[in-house]
Amino acid sequence: MRGLGLGLAAVAIQIGLALPACAEDQPSFDRSIRDALPLFETNHCGVFSDVAELLFCGEPALNAVVEKLHGAIQARLNRIPNRRLAIEENAEWIKDRNSSCGIFGSQKISKEELKPIEACLLKETEERIAILEDPNFDCLATNTTAGMLICSDPALAIAKTELNSLEVGLLAKLKPDDAKAALAEYERWSRERDRKCGLVDKDNVPLDELSASEACLADYMKGKTEEIVAAKGDPKKIFGRHQFSPLPDADAVDLCVAQIHSANACDDFVTVNRVFPIDDEVAEKEALITAEVELIVLSPFAVCSSVASSCTGTCWDAKSGKAKSSPPSPGTRDSFPVAHKLRVEKAFAFLKTDSGGWRCTTTALQPVDFGVSQSGP
Repeated sequence: MRGLGLGLAAVAIQIGLALPACAEDQPSFDRSIRDALPLFETNHCGVFSDVAELLFCGEPALNAVVEKLHGAIQARLNRIPNRRLAIEENAEWIKDRNSSCGIFGSQKISKEELKPIEACLLKETEERIAILEDPNFDCLATNTTAGMLICSDPALAIAKTELNSLEVGLLAKLKPDDAKAALAEYERWSRERDRKCGLVDKDNVPLDELSASEACLADYMKGKTEEIVAAKGDPKKIFGRHQFSPLPDADAVDLCVAQIHSANACDDFVTVNRVFPIDDEVAEKEALITAEVELIVLSPFAVCSSVASSCTGTCWDAKSGKAKSSPPSPGTRDSFPVAHKLRVEKAFAFLKTDSGGWRCTTTALQPVDFGVSQSGP
């Protein structure tokens, strides 16, 4: 799966079709269900184990509307820089869509139930396309405190739209791998912004109690906008310049994890959502920062695999949701679903450079001190 780009994974996820595993690993469907889907054999739908995925693959009307959905999704991805939030929001929509249409987990359905379920999926998907094509949706769909605060203030919303537009313009000038790295850096800016503006861990705080953060958001976005404008369209003057951190703090840990993820090609599978500093030991030339890093799954991967080890720092016990050092029992195929959240705790080491910046000397996430997985979003 490492050969698949984030764009392909994101589109597949947002359409509602999981990236298929090998056909021999998938449970078979009742023959009557197969026979009721005209495109089952033509589209090789046997690779899908989920009922909704099977119907979108094998039923002509649903298969056709997927193409329209793909176009609406791609248009949205082209106008926003933060794909992660779009993936999370769409993962939640897929769950709601399935349950509202009578599809619950791996529960089997009868041939008689197919038509009403197909009609429901078609209606939900057509409505989804209309919503995705509305530019206002980009703001309304936000699920972060900073996002809601920005959307509640017209001036902040306009500033954010301008910054997004400038950033997307720079990304378009980069090669795919460089653009992916730049996108990850842009998302790190947002996390840095939220830390500086006191918006971390404020999910349940009423917006009218966060007015003090509005000026900070405005200043941060103004500064970044001016920085990009001053670069005169050259993305190399904006992205990939900062290899060191001015201080050994949460921002430094964020950059350190980004460097580890980049070295291990993790950007297709997980992304950093938040960094919570826990403890620090800072001397004149050395520092040790203990932090909790919250990760979000972008594309499914096995709970004990090279991706799990290199990108989350550990194997996981699917039943308990806790990190584990030993591999799972033979034959297990447990994997993390999209938008699942993982938290790992680890100490990150830094050295002060001659120029005064701090360089992370931790080159791998494993081993972690503690880990727990949570359902999401």
